[in-house]
Amino acid sequence: ATLSLEFQPLGAIGGILLTMVVSLIVVLHKEKKKTEEFFKKNGGPTLEKANVIKLFKKEDLKQILKSSNLIGKGGFGEVYKGRLDNKEVAIKKPINGSVLENDQFANEVIIQSQVIHKNIVKLIGCCLEVDAPMLVYEFITQGSLHDNLHNNNNKVALNLDTRLSIAAQSADGLAYMHSKANIRILHGDVKPANILLDDNFVPKISDFGISRLIARDKQHTGSVIGDMNYMDPVYLQEGLLTEKSDVYSFGVVILELISSKMAIRSDNNSLVKSFLEANKKQKKATEFFDKEIAMPEDLELLDSLAVMAVECLSLDVDQRPTMMEVAERLHILSRSRKM
Repeated sequence: ATLSLEFQPLGAIGGILLTMVVSLIVVLHKEKKKTEEFFKKNGGPTLEKANVIKLFKKEDLKQILKSSNLIGKGGFGEVYKGRLDNKEVAIKKPINGSVLENDQFANEVIIQSQVIHKNIVKLIGCCLEVDAPMLVYEFITQGSLHDNLHNNNNKVALNLDTRLSIAAQSADGLAYMHSKANIRILHGDVKPANILLDDNFVPKISDFGISRLIARDKQHTGSVIGDMNYMDPVYLQEGLLTEKSDVYSFGVVILELISSKMAIRSDNNSLVKSFLEANKKQKKATEFFDKEIAMPEDLELLDSLAVMAVECLSLDVDQRPTMMEVAERLHILSRSRKM
């Protein structure tokens, strides 16, 4: 009797341990099942077959997704910076439920992975084992054109030649998307915050096609599919996104580059309005140029850029140039500076 009493606590402990092990196995099994379901829901089988980009496991990204690595937050979700496979990367973690499901998402990722151009941010891979799939991009060091123009001391580095080069090469990236990639790609959200700059101030277009990765529900249309401050009024009216919608937005980007002022729609869009009114009155827009770059010998060039921007902003869509034409004209202006 004494013996059995001594063994009772041990038996109880064994029972508890067994229950814990069984519970853990059940939890792990559920977790594994959930991971597999997410992978399938996010078009994993399609992407595996396509073999176009790297598919990361949730574990691979875990150490990067810490609040100390958070570098950006927006309507689409959060952006984290870290190192993967010895490369600096940016991970976009979308808001749950904001991403298209299944093969539609997989097809968009396949399209993005085929876009290889020196002025477009490269998509390295994605993680599908989570509710909202995460996208892994190359990390671009100098931040966005928006930050460099408006938020810090880098403005010193943005002399007129650098700005002209940023405009010409950004236009190259967009022109490639519109007409040279295997499939026509519309950006849908062209703005200085989506033009990133590397160490040499070479621009790289980012976040393209995000508008098509987002589920088309009313809730996201205004806040995510495009920034209202840069959006084509014709697109807003008709709801049809075309290459010329990107051209309009790029016109606003040119105005920011030459004025260093932000385009703010609630401000009655005074930046766009000022340039359009000056053009209407056949007046030069000299007073709106950034004083840092408006040297007397450069006013002619700045006027040419203002005229080009105004053409991009035409409410008659057919009167707007194509991105290819804009890129060509910017390169001609750039070359004329070096002669």
